[in-house]
Amino acid sequence: MEPVLIVLVVLVVVAFIALIKTIQVIPQASAAIVERFGRYTRTLNAGLNIVVPFIDRVRNRIDLREQVVPFPPQPVITQDNLVVNIDTVIYYQVTDARAATYEVASYIQAIEQLTVTTLRNIIGSMDLESTLTSREVINAGLRGVLDEATGKWGIRVNRVELKAIEPPTSIQDSMEKQMRADRDKRAAILTAEGQRQAQILKAEGEKQAEVLKAEGEAQAAVLRADGEAAAIRTVFEAIHDGDADQKLLAYQYLQTLPELAKGDSNKLWIIPSEVGDALKGLGGAFTGLTGNGGVNGAAVAAPSAVAPAATQVPLDPAAGPRPLDTDTKGAARPRVDPAREYRKIDPE
Repeated sequence: MEPVLIVLVVLVVVAFIALIKTIQVIPQASAAIVERFGRYTRTLNAGLNIVVPFIDRVRNRIDLREQVVPFPPQPVITQDNLVVNIDTVIYYQVTDARAATYEVASYIQAIEQLTVTTLRNIIGSMDLESTLTSREVINAGLRGVLDEATGKWGIRVNRVELKAIEPPTSIQDSMEKQMRADRDKRAAILTAEGQRQAQILKAEGEKQAEVLKAEGEAQAAVLRADGEAAAIRTVFEAIHDGDADQKLLAYQYLQTLPELAKGDSNKLWIIPSEVGDALKGLGGAFTGLTGNGGVNGAAVAAPSAVAPAATQVPLDPAAGPRPLDTDTKGAARPRVDPAREYRKIDPE
């Protein structure tokens, strides 16, 4: 009984192993290559699959999702003979599991070497400045070459990115100095431009202020002149409407003379030559009133007797007119009273 039991146990184990090899479960976004006696038979897709045990063999499983592979820095020489280290990142996806298995031995290594050679060809035709500022051009060139070369491998390159471009340390220092100088230059230019604009605006403001001030002064002068002209016109019209004669004007003229002597600082004042005409008219008026050359029986001196020569006028205008006297030639002249103090007036 023991040998039969052993055989039964062996058969059960073999059947279990065969069952396991027969049923193949492929996860989502994956594929498997099946070979029969070493030859490609079919590709297993996601789900439950049945294979012939001990005849069909699942060679490898391939991930169909997009993969990201970073490559180590590669030294590349630019057109101006400068060595830069460039890090690249490749985004690819397997579209044909059979081609990725049988067309290339290791598609990851193949993509890396193709990226390095293509990158050297592209960077070799560009100088350092263009390399640093033309990432999009480099990415597009790499993607075009890689996509064309890896198409027969069942690989689609979706994106190629330059992760870092590192020039030599000496070049970095020079670039930093150049950038610092350019920034200082731009800062100085902006500062000078700002000062220039500020001075221009200040000058414009002062100009407008002066213009407005001049216009205001001109308008004020015009208004002031208009006011004075209106006042003179009003006075003239009032005199004209009042029909003032020469006698009244002469009397008003004489009334303003005492105003000239007011003030403690007035030591010398001048009587105009028109005073004689005014006194003459006023004397004629008084003569006409009395009819005998006097007022209330008192003699009145003729205004023409006032000599245009140097005259002494009493300090106190309220003291009244000075008495008249005659000189050696018979001309009337004011009498000087020794008891009174006079101020000397020079003629014009």
